[in-house]
Amino acid sequence: MNDGSLHFADLPESAGRAELREHIAKLTGASVTGFLTDHITEVWIDFTYHGHRFTINNQFGDYWFFVEAVDCPEEILAEVVSHCAVLLRKAETSR
Repeated sequence: MNDGSLHFADLPESAGRAELREHIAKLTGASVTGFLTDHITEVWIDFTYHGHRFTINNQFGDYWFFVEAVDCPEEILAEVVSHCAVLLRKAETSR
């Protein structure tokens, strides 16, 4: 991305922003560091995990996942996506 971060995943925006924030907080080792929303259409969720800074933003019906360090290990990225997919894929299929 223009700011040097890596856009590494998209998942369906199938659960609410507060629910996703709470779900991220349940990821062992994760710490939510920021939550910004207009309460209508847009959200930014910032968190750290294993020493890396992450951001989630909703775009075009999906949650977009970013990591600040482009050299973040693939295993860590996969853990974040896998954890969030549990909530977002489950919510998607229950609609």
